[in-house]
Amino acid sequence: MKKKVAIIFTGGTISMTVDPRLGAAIPTLSGEQIMSMVTNIDKLADIEIINFDEIPGPHMTPEKMLDLKKLIDTLILRDDIDGIVITHGTDSLEETAFFLELSLYTDKPIVVTGAMRSSSELGYDGPSNLAAAVCTVISDKAKCKGVLVVLNNEVNAASEVTKTDTLRLNTFKSVSYGPLGIVDNDELILHRDILSRQHIHTNKIEPNVDLIKTGVGMDSKFIKFSIDSGAKGIVIEAMGRGNIPPKMLDGIKYAKEKNIPIVIASRCHSGRVLDTYGYEGAGRNLVELGCILGNDLPGQKARIKLMLALGKTNNIEEIRSIFEDGVY
Repeated sequence: MKKKVAIIFTGGTISMTVDPRLGAAIPTLSGEQIMSMVTNIDKLADIEIINFDEIPGPHMTPEKMLDLKKLIDTLILRDDIDGIVITHGTDSLEETAFFLELSLYTDKPIVVTGAMRSSSELGYDGPSNLAAAVCTVISDKAKCKGVLVVLNNEVNAASEVTKTDTLRLNTFKSVSYGPLGIVDNDELILHRDILSRQHIHTNKIEPNVDLIKTGVGMDSKFIKFSIDSGAKGIVIEAMGRGNIPPKMLDGIKYAKEKNIPIVIASRCHSGRVLDTYGYEGAGRNLVELGCILGNDLPGQKARIKLMLALGKTNNIEEIRSIFEDGVY
């Protein structure tokens, strides 16, 4: 008996065609039109199409992510739905996938996919990515694996994957750990398992969280501006192991006075932040000033996690536990 898969279409390049007046790609295709290009998929699974939105990746918002999560919650409860695929613009795909990974709790497979080329381009990769996503979601091996990201026949964990290239079809990679597996001959093949997962049980978010990237000689003006503009939390993408220029310390102290949590991530592509160094502006100095270490999360994912953490609690020590101790 074939399994039933709900496919939620949100837009992105997979739904785009080139508008001749603009000479550029825009979202135009419905879920039904995209699925008509995925040949023979009906032999593998019964498909239910849900047109959630028709937006490019940069138009995704935390509020829309929450709406998407609530929709998936209703689908999870249906006995006839065996798994869920979400199509998404690749620019923000990893953020939505990570949001869903942290906020959803289910054994049913959930896969996020997209495309790097529009349907007007030679080599449109949307149908093949959708087919691989369906092959993944109907596999019993995908159960209890959390949210997966499937493009270019590679399967990655939402907690690990990031977009690494602006053009290449194999842009989504788990830089530190490698892919979980592949889709080969319509079959999901897993090479490794996920050792640990985390869930933040909340139906609320705090979208007013800012992300600040660190560069040589920067000072505190962006931190202070964020706080004075009403930010409820800040993620700083620091240098290396989690270190910032000393002129930024005034902003860190200002945040502490205002009881605004600051999470430290790294601008490096892999590796975790740690209070290894003890000089002015280094990780040990930041921890002593109350900053929270974001482990190995890149800035954009640490921001998503802080939004959810702040949706659950305003207590900085509880937020610290969510980031540093893996407390649910």
